[in-house]
Amino acid sequence: MTEAGKKMTHANYTCDLHTHSTRSDGADTPREVIMRAKENGVKILALTDHDIVPDDTDIDAAGNRGSLSEYASSHGVTLLLGTEISCDTDVDDVHIVCLGCDWQDKWFKELEYDVAISRTEGYKELVRRLNEDKIAVSWEEVLYNGGHPVEEDHVLKKMIFELMAKKGYTKDWSEAKLLVKNTKRYQVKRKKPDPKTVIEMVHRTGGIAILAHPFLISSRVMKDGKVTERKRYIDDLVKAGLDGIEACYTYDKTSYEGTMNKTEIETYIRETYGSRVRILSGGSDYHADQKKGVEDPRYVGECGVTETYFYENELLAGLLRSGK
Repeated sequence: MTEAGKKMTHANYTCDLHTHSTRSDGADTPREVIMRAKENGVKILALTDHDIVPDDTDIDAAGNRGSLSEYASSHGVTLLLGTEISCDTDVDDVHIVCLGCDWQDKWFKELEYDVAISRTEGYKELVRRLNEDKIAVSWEEVLYNGGHPVEEDHVLKKMIFELMAKKGYTKDWSEAKLLVKNTKRYQVKRKKPDPKTVIEMVHRTGGIAILAHPFLISSRVMKDGKVTERKRYIDDLVKAGLDGIEACYTYDKTSYEGTMNKTEIETYIRETYGSRVRILSGGSDYHADQKKGVEDPRYVGECGVTETYFYENELLAGLLRSGK
């Protein structure tokens, strides 16, 4: 699990509630993410791959079937299985981290299927438009995914951004994301679930809903034909029953366009929403970008929450009691 130039890192936080693996757009397998957590000193790890039904079953390199939770536990890591659902057809970067749900509920499987279809159609169209503008990225290259091949229904937008960067059209994936985000012609809308519906379904199935990286949502968004301030948009989600907001996040290593630094954003979230939601969450949004040539990648435990906060928070501690 060593890469050229890899630096050993130690977690800033022992609980990381937002990470990704090869089950979506990360480059580490679930077991590798768990080992990163162990190496960095993370004790509680949430694996929150995009728009999929989490599964504790895993097959190791030798082809043996086993439990990810048991594997993590054997290495001193408590594993939480969740998902990060991309919401709202009209507004970019509205992502809800869902934890502790009854993942056998048919709603999640139906959502996974519907999202996969809309994603494939939308991303093929985006690639077509990029090619029309002489940005030569092919669908076949996207599926190759830098040597980690994926099926069509598992393609995520970040894979397109990474390919654009690899071929020299942008400096890195985050610059590619901003290019697409800020070019009207590339705004290919795909059908995404309403965030209020997601909150409702998460609660119905016994889980908690946390808004990820709130400041990646543009400061002003177009919703229902009207311009809405980000704060008002988030306020509406809080009124709809949102359990938590990600306060501690790696804004300095992603596509954030604003002027506040990540410490200022965290302070703002805590002061604005600390008394209005039950969880002020945190996560690295780890993707193993070091395997993709990113010079200063996010690492497991870079952002998160403390163990004290986790165990003293009724909803978070309840995830361990429920065994979900």
